[in-house]
Amino acid sequence: MPPSRFLVLSLFLVAGPSALAAQPAARPRPAQPAQPTARQPAPAVPAPPTAQPPAGPPAPPSPPPSPAVALPPATPTSLVDVQVLLDRASYSPGVIDGRGGSNTRKAVEAFQAAHDLPVTGKVDAATWQNLTAASGLQPLALYTVLPADVAGPFVEIPRRIEDQAELPALGYTSPLELLGEKFHCAPELLQALNPGVDFSVAGQAIKVPNVPPFVPWTKDQPLPERAGLAGVRVIVSKSRSTLTVENGDDVIFFAPVTAGSEHDPLPLGEWKVRGVSRAPVFHFNPKLFWDAKPTDTKATVPAGPNNPVGAVWIDLSKDHYGIHGTPEPQLIGKTLSHGCVRLTNWDAQAVAALVKPGTPVLFEP
Repeated sequence: MPPSRFLVLSLFLVAGPSALAAQPAARPRPAQPAQPTARQPAPAVPAPPTAQPPAGPPAPPSPPPSPAVALPPATPTSLVDVQVLLDRASYSPGVIDGRGGSNTRKAVEAFQAAHDLPVTGKVDAATWQNLTAASGLQPLALYTVLPADVAGPFVEIPRRIEDQAELPALGYTSPLELLGEKFHCAPELLQALNPGVDFSVAGQAIKVPNVPPFVPWTKDQPLPERAGLAGVRVIVSKSRSTLTVENGDDVIFFAPVTAGSEHDPLPLGEWKVRGVSRAPVFHFNPKLFWDAKPTDTKATVPAGPNNPVGAVWIDLSKDHYGIHGTPEPQLIGKTLSHGCVRLTNWDAQAVAALVKPGTPVLFEP
């Protein structure tokens, strides 16, 4: 993402709810290693698996095939590998950057809790065994850069909201930024994995995190209906800066968030989803922001992944509040918001694919 341009603002969007996208596949849920029982052990894992969560639709497609090159298997000592496998298991570490930190630790803790493992935040042998059973052993993939990845248009994003409102769209600033978001990672990680590569050239094979590619929804694209998610609810923890999606007793998604601030605290309580806006526009009203300048005026910022509310807005029954994306994924869980719940664009879209109007949302301390 470009350097921090402003504290991301969050407020009521006029854009109406749209149909929801296809949900990601339900993740496998292997058990904590234990003494052998009569149940059949999972492949390549000596411990027997626990009951599987309800089956969902097929997982998003993997990156397009590229020339065969041997890629190393995952190791628990590599933070990149740990982050990729957590992401594949639907326990998002936020931005995959190989640096770890609080967001990765929270994802490990959530994975351990859901798998009845000791919650330490550290990847011990039992955690690694369950993680590789859920996500496999291949953290990297080869991806052939497509003409669409480099076609643009790419734009320089101005700092002032009024200037952003003059642009036709708030798209990506470069092919490198687009590819970083597509594979849930920091642009710097892509550069480290592919030294000397010019990311503006289509047709070349690059190493990327082996995660389902993120492609922002268009406003009117037809989306399949949800299936098998009758008991979904969303829980946001203010103290831990996390979001969890549950389906009955199963955790089906977890991610770090930015949630409120001292001036705009998260509105604790029970709310409901009113709808989802894909590719939302952002309606800036300075009267709703304590830090607005006297000279600020109303503005409508066009849609795009660098829009102040990112690629998707989940509207809530609390007026002017929602769950949404961000133009600055590297700041998730590390900065403040104007009361709303902010995630990376890919995580916000994943949540939007799991909810519908009426889905319960709990904001807890």
